[in-house]
Amino acid sequence: MGFPGTWMTESESMVYRVVPKCACSSIGQIMYYSDHGRFFDGDIHDANGGMHKWAIDKSQAKITRNVQKHKSYAFTCVRNPYTRILSSFFDKICGIQRNGKRYRGNLVPLLVQKYGIDVGGADGKGEFDQIKSFRRFLLFARDTIRFRRPMDPDIHWSAMSGHVSTFIVNGGRYDHIFFTEKFNPGMQVVLDHVEMAHPVDLAKIPRFNESEGHGPKRAHPVEDYFDDLSMHLVYEIYKRDFQVFKYDFENPSNKMPVGEIDLDEVHAKLGD
Repeated sequence: MGFPGTWMTESESMVYRVVPKCACSSIGQIMYYSDHGRFFDGDIHDANGGMHKWAIDKSQAKITRNVQKHKSYAFTCVRNPYTRILSSFFDKICGIQRNGKRYRGNLVPLLVQKYGIDVGGADGKGEFDQIKSFRRFLLFARDTIRFRRPMDPDIHWSAMSGHVSTFIVNGGRYDHIFFTEKFNPGMQVVLDHVEMAHPVDLAKIPRFNESEGHGPKRAHPVEDYFDDLSMHLVYEIYKRDFQVFKYDFENPSNKMPVGEIDLDEVHAKLGD
C-alpha cells in the first residue's frame, strides 16, 4: 500500500501525512517555501515538482526509504470532526470547484436525487436551508463510510484516524501531531526540529485556504447544524477521531481540543 497522502520536501527536511480539510494547503506551501524561498504559484495540491508527493511515481521510492528509516521529522495535523465535516459540505457539496464545475461530476445530482439535498441551484448562489441539507448530507457521509454505498467514502469526509493510520501501519512513525485550531504553535514545533534552507516566520505566512470562496458562507453557528440525531451520526463515523485526537464530542460549539494528543496512544490504537 505504501504511503498514500504523504508529502516530503525535496531536501527531505520533513515528511507530512496530508489529512484533507486540516490546513493542508498552508502546510504544503510552508514546506515548499522552506526549500525554495518562495511559495508555489497556485494551489499546492496541483504542484507536480518542487516537492515529493506519493502521487508522483518518481517520488515513491524516496518517500518509502525515508519514512521506513525515519530519516526525517514526520508530522500531521488534525481538526475538530464537527467543523471538518461542515467544511467538507460547504466546500465540496455546495461549492463550485477550481475547474468551474461541481465536485466529482455527478455526485451532487446524486445527492439531490437520492437524499433530497438542496445546494442553492446550479450555480450554488440560491437560498437554501443549510441545516436541513447538511443533515441529509451527514446521512450520505455515514452511508459511504459505514456501508460503502452509494459510493466509497471520499477522502474529505472519511475519518482522520483512517488517514493517519496508513502512515503507521506501513512502517512510519510520527514525531508530532498538532491541531488546526492551534496552528501556529503546532507548526512552530515542526519548524524548530528541522533544518531549512529558507527560514519560515509563521507570523508573516499568509493562510492558504484554497477552499475558501468555493461555497456559500456558513449562516449559523456550528452547534445549530447538529441536533441529537446528527451528533449520534457524527459519533458513529468519527468515534476514534474524538478519542485519540482529544476533541469534545459532547459540545459541538467547542471546537478546541480538550486534551493533548498522546503519540504513544495514537501509534498503539491506529497501528493495528
